[in-house]
Amino acid sequence: MLTPHLSIPLDRDSEEPIYRQLIRHVRSQIESGTLPAGTRLPASRDLARQLNISRISVVNAYAELRAEGYLSAHAGRGTFVSGGRETAATAVPTPVNGSARLNGHTDVIGNTYPDRSLRELMRMARRPGVINFSTGAPPSEFFPVGHLREAINSVLDRDGSEALAYEVPEGYAPLRASVRDYVSALGIQCSADNVLITGGTQQAIDLVVQAILSEGDLLVTETPTYVGMIDIARTRRVRVYGLGMDDDGLRLDMLENVILEHHPRLIYVMPSFQNPTGRIMPLHRRRQLLNLAHEYRVPILEDGVYHEFRFEGEAYPPLKALDEHGIVIHASGFTKNLLPGLRIGYLISDGVHHERLVRVKQAADISTPGLNQRALHWMLEHGVLAAQMERNIRELRRRRDIALAAARRYLPPGSKWEKPLGGLYLWVELPKSGPTVAELYIQAVQTGVAYALGNLFYSNGSGSYHMRINFGAQKPADIEEGFKRLGRAWRELACDYPEIEKSPLL
Repeated sequence: MLTPHLSIPLDRDSEEPIYRQLIRHVRSQIESGTLPAGTRLPASRDLARQLNISRISVVNAYAELRAEGYLSAHAGRGTFVSGGRETAATAVPTPVNGSARLNGHTDVIGNTYPDRSLRELMRMARRPGVINFSTGAPPSEFFPVGHLREAINSVLDRDGSEALAYEVPEGYAPLRASVRDYVSALGIQCSADNVLITGGTQQAIDLVVQAILSEGDLLVTETPTYVGMIDIARTRRVRVYGLGMDDDGLRLDMLENVILEHHPRLIYVMPSFQNPTGRIMPLHRRRQLLNLAHEYRVPILEDGVYHEFRFEGEAYPPLKALDEHGIVIHASGFTKNLLPGLRIGYLISDGVHHERLVRVKQAADISTPGLNQRALHWMLEHGVLAAQMERNIRELRRRRDIALAAARRYLPPGSKWEKPLGGLYLWVELPKSGPTVAELYIQAVQTGVAYALGNLFYSNGSGSYHMRINFGAQKPADIEEGFKRLGRAWRELACDYPEIEKSPLL
């Protein structure tokens, strides 16, 4: 049956989201017989253009109507009114709070951030049965629960109520000494007095932003960058200058001009296994970055949380290990490589920066919980971390290889990615002839798989065709199945894109 010109009156001033209005009108026309079984509906982009609404609103509406049994999609043919609602009883609805627009919004200080509706979409990954590649955490089966239990019991037996009292803002002194010894193996030479214990690496980064930047100051980051830094900058009302990357990381040929023209107060980088791209900054560029920062007296915040997650390739020292002028503040922690929920991170800094950071830390929360600090110290002293890291790296490399093979097997032709030499993530670019990752997301969750939307890692709303996949978070069988579901979701949605050249995989 020919594609109709749908008559859908939308109330743009209503509190009901546009995509919910669209669902209601199409459902009503199907139930009344205005749209009989077998009717082919307009492609999502055509209907969006016809109604002058965002395309993802149409994609979301079609996805929910398919889940309810009103519509069916056929690869290469289009979306049709179903003959009946026999699948509605077992279908899973897909509510999204608010209109799922693709374009970002601009806040009061001029930076564009991903639309809140993208965050709402990410919540759908929590549904039962969804293989969730969207997280930033290691798998729970890696956690040394038995060792933690032994550590807590030992600490309580040894220290009693003292373990539950406030610690000094700098952190539990024996743990600070253990961190000093730990980072010395990475090439970072410091004293325990240079170490500040924090509530995870996220708090460590936030403390640096608060200590160095004021409202309206400029922060330079890689782009794409860690979404947590974007969130912190937005909360602290700091402007972000996202500087492009090449295969070797941050573009230093552009950085000097940015410093001269815009006078940033801080440079944030993740030189080893960058989140989300997985790229590594080689040694010569690390030295160049340090020289440039020293010349213009711009401090560097180094996020080293993935530094030790190396599967292969050359091991480079952290920036802090190469720092001869105290220009680098090194942030890391034990959230990725040991126990995320313990929330223990640390900062290593020199002189005036350290004093300021301690004051900000004390104002923020007085101190990181003492029992957690003492338990972690016990585990470090008993070699738990070393044994854990060896096992984790071996298993993460295996999962990386399974993910790469599955990506080649199931992702659509024209997809691009780089082989990560470490870390947790595969950064994938989908072909631009098909749906964006936000448009695909509803269909993917309906198919039982979720990923992190690429837009979230850009401060300017870019990344519409990129996704971050945490291969480390899933067991091998689920990695294979997850990529299979992802490929199927893309193919089912691709029928709405006539410009896609059909291949045998479609």
